[in-house]
Amino acid sequence: MKAFYDVISGPAGQARQWSRDRTLYIADIRFVAMAEDKNGKPKAQIATHQQFVDAANPILVKDGFYETEIHRVTERFGNIAHVFSTYESRNRLDGPIIARGINSVELFYDGKRWWIASNIWDDERPDNPLPKEYLPAAAK
Repeated sequence: MKAFYDVISGPAGQARQWSRDRTLYIADIRFVAMAEDKNGKPKAQIATHQQFVDAANPILVKDGFYETEIHRVTERFGNIAHVFSTYESRNRLDGPIIARGINSVELFYDGKRWWIASNIWDDERPDNPLPKEYLPAAAK
């Protein structure tokens, strides 16, 4: 999970570690960013890794972007795991929080290492606050 956040984080003007990022996932990974349309209905924005890189890279490099995990809940059975990873996003490491939300990450262990099979996330909104059980103890 540390690498998951490290690869997309960095200051404005710095290239992101997309080649390292690709090594975290299965070849046909899909990213699903949940949002709402103008009528408040759920909308899934589904992307391959390359589509995600193409859409996100210009913004991340132009504005700077740091995403950090602030809480984690992991459920594991055998060689599979589900991680609910609560995050905070900033444009600068010491800057104000610009977003919070939860990454829902599915992983499997192949006997040598853990692979990310999928990632779905949703940002916190006024009508979608982070539940207390997914916040750090000090914030509860």
